[in-house]
Amino acid sequence: MSSQTADDHVFKALAHPRRRELLDRMRDQPQTTGALCEAFPDMDRCTVMMHLKVLEEADLVVAKREGRERWNHLNALPIKQIHDRWISQYAGHAISILDRLKSDLEG
Repeated sequence: MSSQTADDHVFKALAHPRRRELLDRMRDQPQTTGALCEAFPDMDRCTVMMHLKVLEEADLVVAKREGRERWNHLNALPIKQIHDRWISQYAGHAISILDRLKSDLEG
């Protein structure tokens, strides 16, 4: 049994710049795998599929087949959960430090 959590899978998926670029392509609308391959001519289809598999395992992409096409849909919920759990708490702490610094400088 793996000791990795869902957060670990999301962080791993987001760690690679190409996977982030793939997610950016799907941000506004779903993309077919073929369209994603065309958008990254320096990567072969197998490499694109490998990256999509990592994104699917992290639940960041949901793939649906329609006929011969495979549509890849962004699932932003895991990113929001990472934000809520990690980023927002640390950002709030940083803002309070900056607020104290401002008060110290003004007073």
